[in-house]
Amino acid sequence: METIINYFETIPSPHRSLILIGGLTLFWLLEGALPLYHFKYKKWKHAFPNLFFTLTTIIINFGLASLLVAASTWVGETNFGIINWIPNLPLWAYVVLGVLLLDFIGAYLAHFVEHKVKPLWMVHLVHHTDHNVDTTTANRHHPLESVIRFAFTLLGVCIIGTPIAIVFLYQSLSLIATQFSHANIKLPKKIDNILSYVLVSPDMHKVHHHYRLPYTDSNYGNIFSIWDRLFGTFMKLDRETIVYGVDTFPDEVANGKIGELLKQPFHKYRKPTTTNLGE
Repeated sequence: METIINYFETIPSPHRSLILIGGLTLFWLLEGALPLYHFKYKKWKHAFPNLFFTLTTIIINFGLASLLVAASTWVGETNFGIINWIPNLPLWAYVVLGVLLLDFIGAYLAHFVEHKVKPLWMVHLVHHTDHNVDTTTANRHHPLESVIRFAFTLLGVCIIGTPIAIVFLYQSLSLIATQFSHANIKLPKKIDNILSYVLVSPDMHKVHHHYRLPYTDSNYGNIFSIWDRLFGTFMKLDRETIVYGVDTFPDEVANGKIGELLKQPFHKYRKPTTTNLGE
């Protein structure tokens, strides 16, 4: 564990890039071999806006990274934060608890709030207006959302007391986890179901991308599924019945254009439709 912490404390930027590109490439190839849906789309054309938003996310996170470093340094020097207040905590538990709590505050809580606060939802829905969810959808976030997510991560660092090594470890795990859960891959249902008791599985997260409520407001988890199960936001829906997108923004052509997506948060809000759970 100490070796892992030492590595992530000074992880080189090329290595972080390799995690991003390597994960994207792996799941892209798996989508061709084990597709969940046989989308009738041009894969590279569909990927272009999603990769554009991946780039904007990288730029924003890189530009704000000094704030994370400063916050991590401060909690370390002052011994501030939840994991620093627990006496005699073994290193492995220190790391696991740090990653778990960052996943809660930086991802689950941020995601939940984005769905419940209308202006934030208007920003976040750019992620939901993808009609062909695949591994490139994982980082399809409006630049404003990248800032919002960063703010929650920064808050998490301060509350939890995580050193920068745990932050970088969490971000790396988060990147792979979201690429996996968004990937258009078909796991055996039993394996996916078993996996979903601990981690956010592909089938579990696809429910969140169903185009109608209440399914859109469920399964907020990022890496770990325990938060959805603990707070009652876990839902199931047969993967064969899932339809991607958002019912209030149904124009698939417009939802594939970068310019339209950048303007999407500023469109007039329309009340969504709630699905009859008997459907």
